[in-house]
Amino acid sequence: MKALNDAHEQEYKKLPEVVAKAPGRFHLIGEHSWFFKDKTLSMAINLPVYVAVSKREDSSLHFYFHQLNDRKKSSSTGVKLKKEDKWANAVKAVVYGFTSGGYAVGGFDLTIYSQILPSAGFGITTAVKVAAALAIKELFGFKCDNNVLLQVLERANKLFLQTANHIADNYAALFSKKDTLLITDHFKNSWDYANFDFPDKKILLVDTKVPRWTVWNEESIYEPQYALLLGDLREKKPNVYGGWQYISDITDINEILEVVSEDIHRKLYTMLREHNDVLEAREGLIKSDFFRFARAVNDSYVTMRDLYDISCPEIDWILKRVGELEPNLEQVRNPVTCGRITGKGFGRCLYAIVRNSDVDTFKAKIAEFEKIFGFHPDVYEVVPSDGASLVRD
Repeated sequence: MKALNDAHEQEYKKLPEVVAKAPGRFHLIGEHSWFFKDKTLSMAINLPVYVAVSKREDSSLHFYFHQLNDRKKSSSTGVKLKKEDKWANAVKAVVYGFTSGGYAVGGFDLTIYSQILPSAGFGITTAVKVAAALAIKELFGFKCDNNVLLQVLERANKLFLQTANHIADNYAALFSKKDTLLITDHFKNSWDYANFDFPDKKILLVDTKVPRWTVWNEESIYEPQYALLLGDLREKKPNVYGGWQYISDITDINEILEVVSEDIHRKLYTMLREHNDVLEAREGLIKSDFFRFARAVNDSYVTMRDLYDISCPEIDWILKRVGELEPNLEQVRNPVTCGRITGKGFGRCLYAIVRNSDVDTFKAKIAEFEKIFGFHPDVYEVVPSDGASLVRD
């Protein structure tokens, strides 16, 4: 891509030797279920991050983020995590992921080009890591397959960044396919696909720009004893996708969860509902049944809002407007629209899937939102896209 090549050349006085790209993404359902080894439904989108690299004659690492007009430096012989380096830490983490695995990384110049900034929460930081990993691998001729790249990313996240390694993020960035959604099975560490075959629908991703807020500490439910409780609620079902599901008898559920507080009970019950919604959404996709798919998405949003406490009035206002696009508000058993909160943190981003004919009406509602709440949202029309790849001339 010419704009990236020009930016790299202007910054480093030479053209890049390798260019890689990785898609942004959002999770439709199950993004909070990873700790409990459940499933996540994700979509890679046509908002890619490009990474260009060229070798240096020394061991220095120079990083340049074009849209931020920001520059950072490090050394391939000793990358260090620095709070002030923010976005550059993602690249340094990948360097560490390679060197800690025995790969010899030399000096290089690197340029990041992305129309969406990491703060949006649409998987941009993961896309930076994955695109950087592909570019560095190619630049230095490393012989490593996708399994090794996943190990590089795991070391980058766990050991360098000291964060959780969300495999649904990595899988969506690496393995997604055009016109499909990706399903991550956290129990099996595997991924699968389901076609998104609804040509009369548009997918709209909205960054409301509302400041993120947290009303409770999500890590408070990431405890082994809670995972064991949910494990007791599973039952094997050979005819169910993945081979199991949570029990549905509310009396049995309450009996097993009675040992925890009411608040924890609600949060864990949300995990049951989320897993069921992923399975239902998949069935809707597999059978090209938008009604079934949309019911699962809408149910997940209500659960997240009412039981998991991650929504906010601004998000709720927009999603209520999505619901008002239904031709028959009295009967939403077969919805023609759906939407849900998504993205990093609590209460900033959402997605809506609406009829083609309703896009202009939806965007008019977004303009109304800006007048009421004072925030200027970004709205992106997105499509399911391919995973990461090298960019050839």
